[in-house]
Amino acid sequence: MTAFSAKNRVLITGAMSTTSFDVIVIGGGITGAGIALDATSRGLKVALIEMQDFAAGTSSRSTKLIHGGLRYLKQMEFKLVAEVGQERAIVHRNAPHLTKPEHLLLPIVKDGSLTTFTARLGMTIYEWLAGVKKEEKHKVLSKEQTITTEPLLRKDNLLGGILFYEYRTDDARLTMEIMKEAVASGTQALNYVKASGFVYTNGRISGVKAQDVNTGRSIEIKGRYVVNATGPWVDDIDDLDKPQLQHKLHITKGVHIVVDGNRLPLKQSSYFDTYDKRMIFVIPREGKTYIGTTDTFYKGDVANPLITEEDITYLLKCANDIFPSALLTRSDVESNWVGLRPLIQKPGKGPSEISRKDEIFESASGLITIAGGKLTGYRKMAQRIVDLIGKKMKAAEGKTLPACTTAQIALSGGKTGDVRFENFTKQQVTKGIALGLTSTETEMLVNRYGSNVDVLFNYVHDLKQEQSPLPLLLRAQLHYCINHEMCVTPADFFIRRTGALYFNISIVKEWNNELLIYMKNILNWDEASTTRFDSEMQKLYKQAAITEK
Repeated sequence: MTAFSAKNRVLITGAMSTTSFDVIVIGGGITGAGIALDATSRGLKVALIEMQDFAAGTSSRSTKLIHGGLRYLKQMEFKLVAEVGQERAIVHRNAPHLTKPEHLLLPIVKDGSLTTFTARLGMTIYEWLAGVKKEEKHKVLSKEQTITTEPLLRKDNLLGGILFYEYRTDDARLTMEIMKEAVASGTQALNYVKASGFVYTNGRISGVKAQDVNTGRSIEIKGRYVVNATGPWVDDIDDLDKPQLQHKLHITKGVHIVVDGNRLPLKQSSYFDTYDKRMIFVIPREGKTYIGTTDTFYKGDVANPLITEEDITYLLKCANDIFPSALLTRSDVESNWVGLRPLIQKPGKGPSEISRKDEIFESASGLITIAGGKLTGYRKMAQRIVDLIGKKMKAAEGKTLPACTTAQIALSGGKTGDVRFENFTKQQVTKGIALGLTSTETEMLVNRYGSNVDVLFNYVHDLKQEQSPLPLLLRAQLHYCINHEMCVTPADFFIRRTGALYFNISIVKEWNNELLIYMKNILNWDEASTTRFDSEMQKLYKQAAITEK
């Protein structure tokens, strides 16, 4: 199996263009990655292409929670709540390095959308539907207990609170670990390869025409079943098959802003009512605190949605209303990200009212499209797609696919055996300190790369004597991401592989130029490519930093 390395793109492209696949997946977000893993684990030959980087769209721009969607109870979405609620435990088991249990505080306030009774009733129904473990069930807090739990809360209208569990994650890295597990199982996957059309045999799709967006090279990929799992681009891919009279998606925009943890030093993640009766998360992470999300209809550039001053003002007002002593201002915003939700069209409904359920569509030529859905439900969405393909294979050729087993597949980075992740981390910290790393540096590596951390340790050891202005820890991660995670550009590294642009933006500013030169030497870029990748990173930095105007 060819290593999942940016150095092997020519080899992987060659394999894609000369192999006949059972399934071709268009889209390298978490849904596409999940489909690839499910199909490959059932013995199918799978190719996957993504026109940007893996997880560059919605799958790196969520609220970064594996959660059951408590608010969907209001929409009577019982099946959705049950499914994604139950999936939380599976994702946590299969990727313990990326899925951390997180207490969330739901303050109950005067004239809020929830009373203590309705909140407790909702929680009880939610926990029953989701099969929540006894030790993770909610607790009802008095006003005094709520203030003790989070002292910065506004107190004049506070009645009490509910403390409940969700799971915090790194959405982009979760997508990457699913992709790596799929590749290790046999999937051929490439980022920066854009679908440009389809190949047809007797009116049925029998392949995909595609182009490498960095080299311009065109290829044809042959396959019996093609799945469109492109999130916000679902309609665009459907139009390549046959222009649609009415598109499937209603796209909404969700914005998050990041402030330094010292400016909003919360003891506790919170989920609260806003003045306009929406719900907002405020979550401490890696010395920062992020606030989100908005929910508004969107019709702009799908590849590059941008924050507006109105978005910033709204989120700051929401945060200052519930944490009035913070007095956050525009200048406190260090970074941001903007994601798009590809929701199924439901005329007459507002952005927050549209269901987050996924739906599957099939065209006359055989294109299978999946749209909608939530990050947490990726595995069940994938299972539904592969089950459908299995039914088609059974009808066409009498072949029976094995049942889905992805609930039992530990993802890349999650293979710690019978060792609890807390104990695994302690073991790795001892190794890291012996290499000259600090305990904090080692814990960061373990929480980012999980059981793959030994490979990172090897890079730390091997690169110690290398003369470079770039810090050793950055170099070790960069080599790993290039050689094992198809990291192609500085943006891939600083955004999807490490999250630095969001949670450590000063590192990006300080080391971007050195990292660009270092990557150029490793990957042998020409000057035109180097300039293009540099311009892309500079643009993305400015968009994230949104400095005071």
